[in-house]
Amino acid sequence: MGADDARAATNAAILDEVFQTVLERQRTLPEGSYVTHLLQGGVDRIARKVGEEALEVVLAAKNQTRGELTAEVADLWFHCIVLLADSGLSPDDVYTELAQRHGKPPSFQAKAEAQAQLPAAEDV
Repeated sequence: MGADDARAATNAAILDEVFQTVLERQRTLPEGSYVTHLLQGGVDRIARKVGEEALEVVLAAKNQTRGELTAEVADLWFHCIVLLADSGLSPDDVYTELAQRHGKPPSFQAKAEAQAQLPAAEDV
């Protein structure tokens, strides 16, 4: 695994950790949690936050401020993760969709196939 692959795996792991935290909040609904607040408002509240964050991403991009853009994209991704959880989906569903668009299996699927010593999907 090259340095870029290792960095990508680490970065995906961070998204997965955030998702696992969101799932835990969804399961326990701890009082005072921002995720609990979003989830209790349902898809309308969560989707509204995704829309607000998307607009803030656009504005940050137009301001051409790297730090601001990075922070706003992080906020957007976070709210999208909450929306995925509320919808019964996961980042793996998004990874799969992106991989299909690029004509290859997602890395987690290829890794699982390699570990199980199964043939890759395209070889079957």
